[in-house]
Amino acid sequence: MERYIYTTMTGALHTLTAQRIHANNLANVGTTGFRRDFERAESYQVQGGGFETRFLSQTQATGTDFTPGRLETTGRELDVGIRGMGFIAVLDANGEEAYTRAGNLEIDNEGRLLSQGREVNGIGGPLVIPDFQAISIGQNGTVSVIPPGGGMLEVGQIKLVNPDIAGLTKGADGLFRLAEGGEAPEDPNVVLVSGHLEQSNVNAVDEMVATMALSRTFEIQVRMMKAADENSAAGGKLVRGS
Repeated sequence: MERYIYTTMTGALHTLTAQRIHANNLANVGTTGFRRDFERAESYQVQGGGFETRFLSQTQATGTDFTPGRLETTGRELDVGIRGMGFIAVLDANGEEAYTRAGNLEIDNEGRLLSQGREVNGIGGPLVIPDFQAISIGQNGTVSVIPPGGGMLEVGQIKLVNPDIAGLTKGADGLFRLAEGGEAPEDPNVVLVSGHLEQSNVNAVDEMVATMALSRTFEIQVRMMKAADENSAAGGKLVRGS
């Protein structure tokens, strides 16, 4: 019975983790540039005395689906989407470089170019936009403005990167970082599409189906634990002869 309970208990814990992951995906179905997560687990052998027959389910680090989302036309000058693979470089809460697909950019009162409240990093440092009549962002990330007095002024270039996704980790803030630390080099092949936003790559129907399936799996695992407990109690009665 002990092996039975061990296996069922760890399976139930993994199912709860998977439910949280899919619930978070559903919550971000409308989040610009969001990348869906998926659960991962592996079995491992319990060490110790006795026969080597006990195995548990061990939850692994969450995986991320990097499939590009759909580009939606907005017509807004500060909205940019990435065609294909790649990321926009931003500065996180600690001032360190991180990466995002969220292209709904804004300019704050100090002229800083922001992505969801985080400073957009340019080639040479964060971008600061002067007063302008009009603004445009080129396919290579070049930011140009027409100042109040007229003319055309290039104010900087957004840093676009395309690191190996196998070497990326996703933080609790939704930003991606190099697993080994450091900063990814600029990639001139990353293409921005102005006036567009990339939608989340979450499929709401798939996530709902997965959530329902996990709920049924958890119910079965709980029943299995209860059955193991009842069988253990019945076995104890037989041993005691009562």
